Amino acid sequence: MTPATKKLLEEFDALPDRERSELVAELARRVALAPHDLPEDNDLLAAADNLFGELDRREQSE
Repeated sequence: MTPATKKLLEEFDALPDRERSELVAELARRVALAPHDLPEDNDLLAAADNLFGELDRREQSE
């Protein structure tokens, strides 16, 4: 497991259940809409990083 993957999983595990569910649902939507059938690890990491950023921005605006 790469350090980036490990960090991503640790951040995911630290999320509250509601946010974790939202993240998984949104990630699945984005993967389904991707222009290729099988996303590469870097694509998934980039999508997850974007989602974490969006969740952080939402929390800060609440």
